[in-house]
Amino acid sequence: MPTTRGWAALGASLALAILWLAFGEDLLLALAVFLLAGIVGGSIYVRLAAPRLSLARSINPEQLHDGERALVDLALRSQRRVYRVSVEDRVHGLGAARFVADRISPTEALAGRYEVLCRPRGVYRVGPARVSLGDPLGFVESTTQFGQASRLVVYPRVEGLEGVPTGRGQDQTINTSRAAFWHSGGEDFFTLREYHQGDDLRKVHWPSSARRDELMIKQLEMPWQSRAFIVLDPRVEPHASAESFEQAVRGAASTLRHLYRSGYTPTVWAGHGDGTVVSNAEAYRKAMEELATISPARSIDLRSLIGRLRRSGMAGGVLVMVTGQPDDADLASFQLLSQDFYRTVVLSVTNGDDEAIVGFARLGALVVRTTPTGSWAESWRNAMEHGWSTASAG
Repeated sequence: MPTTRGWAALGASLALAILWLAFGEDLLLALAVFLLAGIVGGSIYVRLAAPRLSLARSINPEQLHDGERALVDLALRSQRRVYRVSVEDRVHGLGAARFVADRISPTEALAGRYEVLCRPRGVYRVGPARVSLGDPLGFVESTTQFGQASRLVVYPRVEGLEGVPTGRGQDQTINTSRAAFWHSGGEDFFTLREYHQGDDLRKVHWPSSARRDELMIKQLEMPWQSRAFIVLDPRVEPHASAESFEQAVRGAASTLRHLYRSGYTPTVWAGHGDGTVVSNAEAYRKAMEELATISPARSIDLRSLIGRLRRSGMAGGVLVMVTGQPDDADLASFQLLSQDFYRTVVLSVTNGDDEAIVGFARLGALVVRTTPTGSWAESWRNAMEHGWSTASAG
């Protein structure tokens, strides 16, 4: 469509044509025809130039945590010289970047880079980019979408946790900081997982290791000791504010990363299905993406959902429940699940003690508490140290 300059030229062309009719001066008609021809030629030019463009986008990294920054690189190439180029790339929900070039030749490309502050958590769509082209005289411009839309996944913010839960009756002097991966029996194939120091090299799955460029171990059955179950209470009722729910999500994400890196095979459940088993890097990314998109829900019967999960055979070494200010539903659900786990931990976003928290402690849980604006790391470390000091008393 015509630019501001193009509309002005069109108006001038009409005025000159009227003056030519009034005075009969051929020079006025020539100027009117020249301006009109410039507008028509510009329209033809931008229509022919647009299909000769190609745009590439790269995002580094495509998955990151809340508060981190991603770099987006754009490269616009043309098979012919084009003029007055403008590129706008939008991260829907976070903002947009715009780049302008006077011209682009076939031997060079318009390269642009911008930085995105990724906050809050979620999955964002990037692009497609809007590219505007103008004719050399600036009379006409055309705007078209180029390139494919990309995904930018912002995981919840995580904290570095130290220490893993120690089971009752275990001697801390012989307990390792990494879950064991030996097998008590059985030869059924369970999964492929990343190599951990100390693994039997005879169980390396070489074809998968070659494809991924990292050692992968063929695990025949999931060791009971290495199973962990992380339950994030998805209800809005335990939380007095949105900040409280976000803190609970951060607690679940921090626990997931910590246990996964410590050698556990955690299952994450946040209100639907049977949970996501995190046995490899791809499953880890899937679980983190689920936490990135979760929102608080109302009118959920937590106890019946947990009862169904227990009937499905959910059991293992460590149970972690994450909630806000605990209520009777949390306590009843925890009491039901804790019977099948070796060690239990409760993460609570609260401003003080209450009867429910005391109830968790009476059931043998390690209680980790923080405020909506606080930190999980120190409370987690203190709870793990307390668990070590009482482990032999079970």
